[in-house]
Amino acid sequence: MKKVFAAIMIVALVGTMTLFAAGGQEAAPSSVNVGFIGPMTGDYANYGNLISKGALVAIDEKNAAGGIAGKIKINLIIEDSEGEPQKGLAGIEKLSSSDKIVALIGPVFTGVSFAVGQRVQDEGLMMVTPSGTHKDITEIGNYVFRTVASDGLQGDVSGHYFYEALGVRNLAVLYVKNDYSQGLYEGTKASFESRGGKVVIAETAQIGDKDFKTQLTKIRAAAPDAIYIPNYTAEMAQILEQASQLGMKIPFLSSDGFSNPEIYDLAPAYTDGVIYVGPTQVAESAAYKKFVADYTAKWGFAPDSFATNAYDAAYILFDALEKVYAQTGKFDRKAIRDAFAATKDFPGVTGTINFAENGDLVAYQGVYKVDKTTPKYVGTFTVVDGKLVEVK
Repeated sequence: MKKVFAAIMIVALVGTMTLFAAGGQEAAPSSVNVGFIGPMTGDYANYGNLISKGALVAIDEKNAAGGIAGKIKINLIIEDSEGEPQKGLAGIEKLSSSDKIVALIGPVFTGVSFAVGQRVQDEGLMMVTPSGTHKDITEIGNYVFRTVASDGLQGDVSGHYFYEALGVRNLAVLYVKNDYSQGLYEGTKASFESRGGKVVIAETAQIGDKDFKTQLTKIRAAAPDAIYIPNYTAEMAQILEQASQLGMKIPFLSSDGFSNPEIYDLAPAYTDGVIYVGPTQVAESAAYKKFVADYTAKWGFAPDSFATNAYDAAYILFDALEKVYAQTGKFDRKAIRDAFAATKDFPGVTGTINFAENGDLVAYQGVYKVDKTTPKYVGTFTVVDGKLVEVK
């Protein structure tokens, strides 16, 4: 009987030794889960498709190199929000509780980012959105980051640029009632009017609307110098086409939503001359060229700026995971957040990346003018002491 007991104790001891590494650390997991939330179906699926594939390129590269610590594979688990906050909340519930993700890339849209952001903040799970731009998203708390410029900056640059560089004095706006479009409208209006401009008419539409001719007819009657449409691609394409059908010749201005190349598939005959404020032009570095080539070869189409932001977000997260695992031998959510927040001068394909204390990307804004269906870069701008400044 003593021999049997001794044998059991030896087996138990061996089992315990396999569970713990030197220093009392648990044995290395074979994989680690990262989440992604975006619209993968529905009217806005193009955004989720492009952006998730940017993160997937980074994950495939990292896994091919061995993964975290050269041995832990990364899984990207994708949840479809369809662009709706409630479905985004259902997605984060599954990702956090069932899939045990250690961090989230996304969500894609502003409204979903607000809903999911509050949830991850409450439970101490970091998220980094590559495309949620509303200025208040990062005000949710210290677990919320972004690798895209804030609408606060975009609206500030837009209003100043429209007034100072384009000479617009009377501006019309047509925006859809969602957090993204309304946030940009409010920020741009405040900036534009601070310079002495006037928003002579502001027309709205509901999410899902297809007919904008009533609003456009009212705008035409107001005789503005230009029309600002800070919306998503589907709505902007319809607005541009319907304005042409009404014979409107008023210049159109837009936001970073216009940087999605889908606009040139949806409305190729109507994009010529549109000026929009969006991401700064990425330098043609070797790293950027490689990313674009790899992404295009893998998926059959080129990345947009948000997909590029997701790629950089993934690599910053990998860096945080590496540091945390090397120090602790596990993937503690708070430690991951702290390591991500400590990022300094990260060499992303979009350029050198730093975060402000509130989780915002330290950034400038680019201005583009479309030549038929090709966006031409005008320059890089910011606002200093209430004045537009071009950054060389």
